Amino acid sequence: MTPTPTRTSAASRNAAARRAALHWVGVHALAVAASLFFVLPFVFVLLTALMSDSQALTRDLWPHTWEWGNFRTVWETPGFLTWWRNTLLYAGLGTVLAVGSSIPVAYALAKFRFRGRNAMMLLVIAAMMLPPQVVIVPMYLFWARQLDLSGSLWPLIIPFAFGNPFTIFLLRQFLLTIPREYTEAARIDGCGEFRAMVRIVLPMAKPGIAAVSLFHFFYCWNDYFGPQIYASENPGAWTLSYGLESFKGAHQTDWNLTMAATVLVMAPVILVFFFAQRAFIEGVTLTGVKG
Repeated sequence: MTPTPTRTSAASRNAAARRAALHWVGVHALAVAASLFFVLPFVFVLLTALMSDSQALTRDLWPHTWEWGNFRTVWETPGFLTWWRNTLLYAGLGTVLAVGSSIPVAYALAKFRFRGRNAMMLLVIAAMMLPPQVVIVPMYLFWARQLDLSGSLWPLIIPFAFGNPFTIFLLRQFLLTIPREYTEAARIDGCGEFRAMVRIVLPMAKPGIAAVSLFHFFYCWNDYFGPQIYASENPGAWTLSYGLESFKGAHQTDWNLTMAATVLVMAPVILVFFFAQRAFIEGVTLTGVKG
């Protein structure tokens, strides 16, 4: 006796439902595992930061008493507020200068047609690929010997006023997604190139600008190599990334205080990304940066 078409279709639907359920469970299980892989280290750092001095040296993973005063102790450490101020200056001003100076260059590379445009784009890509360690010696001699700016963060901030290759590249990729018809219509209405860029293109490029701004802010906030080269001789110019190394050396056995300092260094970056993640993800997607 052959099965009826109704029973066959019902069995097929049940099998498809089971496959869909297994696929859903598998995908979400992998997602949960990946989330735990990234979240658990932060949880461990936070829990250790809330332990007492004696418990931080044990194998316990959960605080017996919640020592919130560890954060106050770190915050009141001499020099910590100075490190914060210097890091905000470096990250904030550096981001404003880099993005502000890179926008006109990216706009020209994306919207203008001129001889040598491809060569200039290759030059930008080559500058992206050039490691900073290659040019650090002549750059240090220039800033230290010629301008006498060693012991400060200005050798790191001032060059951003002349553009940043990575920022130029990402902005150019995003601006290519904006149709040329908008700028052509603005020119017909009497707008010059600068006005068309400011009034027409930049409002449409907010996701891309937000993405590159976050990229650059995170880079400056976490930069250790630059402050080590230019500001190591002057503790008053240290940033959080470099000062944290000094703090860890002074509190080698106080792992709870070291972890508390680490949390205070990471917290602003996490908060900025949490509140700007939508614009960040949209900008990264449209600029073509994957992975």
